[in-house]
Amino acid sequence: MKISRRDFLKWSAATAVALNLDLDMGKVNTVLAAETDPPVIWLNGAGCSGCTISTLNVTNPTTIDDVLLNKISLKYDTTLMTQSGDSAIQTLDQAANTYNGQFILVVEGAVPTGASGNYCVIGEQNGSPLTMQQTVLKYGPMAKYVVAAGTCAAFGGVSATSPNSTSCQSVKTVLSGQTTNPVINLAGCPVHPTVMVQTLLNLILTGMPALDSNNRPTQYYGSTVHNKCPRRGTGSAGQPGVVGCYWGLGCKGPNCNNVCPSMKWNNGVSFCVLSNYPCIGCANPTFPTNPLLGSTGD
Repeated sequence: MKISRRDFLKWSAATAVALNLDLDMGKVNTVLAAETDPPVIWLNGAGCSGCTISTLNVTNPTTIDDVLLNKISLKYDTTLMTQSGDSAIQTLDQAANTYNGQFILVVEGAVPTGASGNYCVIGEQNGSPLTMQQTVLKYGPMAKYVVAAGTCAAFGGVSATSPNSTSCQSVKTVLSGQTTNPVINLAGCPVHPTVMVQTLLNLILTGMPALDSNNRPTQYYGSTVHNKCPRRGTGSAGQPGVVGCYWGLGCKGPNCNNVCPSMKWNNGVSFCVLSNYPCIGCANPTFPTNPLLGSTGD
């Protein structure tokens, strides 16, 4: 017998009352309310799942358990859901059709388009293989918002690096002209967890954010790594590990817009340059084949 999350929580609450157990009804009601939120469908294409792992480690604005229980209604994500096979694909299709025009589609990884998309098959539908390309083309136009999680989804990234035998493309390229709102590119390898989660919450609460020329939210990609780097103005470093700016060592910070120096990583502990390694420009459209070299080491 299948029961929905809402029915399960109602049953759990009734059981707790019957057994005279302590239960935070405020939390239960919040969870139930999450069912009414615009749901999220998360697809995984040609990538390493690094953006999923990054998102699972979020601590700001809240932790992932609070996000999944109280903040968003995640309908489909093969990494987190218990369903698999036909049941999972049915859940995907049902969620998309039930919330047609209202759900948020998150795409992680690039989209292979070579061999009619058959380099990346996510399941089977109507007796035929369902490719990632078909899935994005089918559900992308149905979504209210499409979010490209990470540089592979946003620009092709590592997955589309030459010789790109599978003909990987960005989500924006695959969906060109087919969505009402522009694809929101959350670049980074991986995307910063706070940027990922806060963007989803902002879409639910306030709608479409302001985007830069690369379709990245200006709220998070409005400043270069170099602009807020603690090594700025310390003179040129002759080698990694010593005090000084790493621009002369190939640091891409002057031309890479990302939140690394302000939000940092690992719960605000550090980021590449602070850990004595040059910025590799992972949020750039040209990463990793031709990251832009900084133009100044001031």
